[in-house]
Amino acid sequence: MIKGITTIRQTSDAKEYAFLVSIFAALGFEQSEEWQNGRSRGKYFRAPAGKLELVGGKEKLAADIWIEVSDLDTVSVLLKKQKARLVSDIAESDWDSRFLVVEPAQGIRFAFWQNNKVKEGAIEGGLNAEGMRFAIVVARWNSFITERLLQGSMDALRRSGCASEHIKVVRVPGSFEIPSQARTLAGTRKYDAIITLGCLIRGETTHYEHIATEVTRGIGQSAQETGVPHTYGVLTCENLEQALDRAGLKAGNKGFEAAVSAIEMVSLKRKTAGRSGTSSVSSRTGKKTAARKKRR
Repeated sequence: MIKGITTIRQTSDAKEYAFLVSIFAALGFEQSEEWQNGRSRGKYFRAPAGKLELVGGKEKLAADIWIEVSDLDTVSVLLKKQKARLVSDIAESDWDSRFLVVEPAQGIRFAFWQNNKVKEGAIEGGLNAEGMRFAIVVARWNSFITERLLQGSMDALRRSGCASEHIKVVRVPGSFEIPSQARTLAGTRKYDAIITLGCLIRGETTHYEHIATEVTRGIGQSAQETGVPHTYGVLTCENLEQALDRAGLKAGNKGFEAAVSAIEMVSLKRKTAGRSGTSSVSSRTGKKTAARKKRR
């Protein structure tokens, strides 16, 4: 019978309304088109999941809307950039989680919270790239965007301990050529992971849809067939502004994120493959070294 629950918060003026909309848009909520009538206007933001929780007792809650997030530290940074008023900074709760409370408009409070890490034997990849080898396939088309993505990827790898000589950058004409070159590099077994970077911006024809579909399919197929982790740093944007936002402005740098994901996937593969932290690339390198020493 019940189809959904909507919680409404009314702002006192247009400035507060615009401020709240900008905050939730920056946090990545799915948003509707704005509605407007003679007396007011509004839009809703949809979360991936929701629930109604009832609490009994005398404990005073910090807010009546609690928003669960996967990365509370990043949310805190975003809120501070938006200059939202934090009622409390990140604090530990007594139910194995962390939370912060924000009051972006007078009388409107939200609590953002994150569960502490699962401790029941979950296997997770680390972010130490020392000894790992990566190939980065980057498209030249829309190079004013893809070069920013490349800088982000290089920055992430170096910050995580990857040596510069262990990073191979290969440029291809456009995003459509990325899967083929990624497959070739993965087939050499010289690299622990392949990072793919490109930028597709929608035009006036259906060319965009065809290219985006084939690039995504090709990269995924290459990863599955070779067993070498591939990460997806190909932007698919409606316009230039969206591309710039994802190449180092409002929405971070997707090249940086793709490199971090690659490091984590290599680490995770080593752990789940039971190789005691030794990748196939590192293992073969060690065997060759031992063989040379033996011949001497």
